[in-house]
Amino acid sequence: MRRFVLDTNMVLAALKDHPVWREAATEHGLGADDALVIISVATMAELRSLAEQNGWGDAKKEKLEKLLRRYVIIDISHNDGALMEAYSRIDAFSQGRLTGYTLGLTSRNMGKNDLWIAATAAVTKAKLLTTDADFDHLKEGFVDLDRRKPGAAPK
Repeated sequence: MRRFVLDTNMVLAALKDHPVWREAATEHGLGADDALVIISVATMAELRSLAEQNGWGDAKKEKLEKLLRRYVIIDISHNDGALMEAYSRIDAFSQGRLTGYTLGLTSRNMGKNDLWIAATAAVTKAKLLTTDADFDHLKEGFVDLDRRKPGAAPK
């Protein structure tokens, strides 16, 4: 089974049927029977927070919830702590402080939700679909990354 993790921007793009979403969905066959589409519980929480902060109406909130029901939600306790271990390794690597790894650039302060999303992709062995450059430094050795043109997805 092919696995994909969507970050928050990609789910927002799906919600709005944005061209960046349509392109990724078509290219990767996200609607196919052999495609498992996953989101982190951090993405789900972030989306619900955005809905509250931006005063989304009931219809738009229900559209979001309907979309979320189509995906597999991975929570923080997934796989007996493997997700927490991946989070800590990715965070340490991003800070240039993971033993045995060289970051090769200045430290990267990733948002905590992005760390959970990256850890989810790493543990589920899924390709991470994003428009966010904050994941770029992880593509060698931590996540299989497909970053679409930055700024293409709606906020």
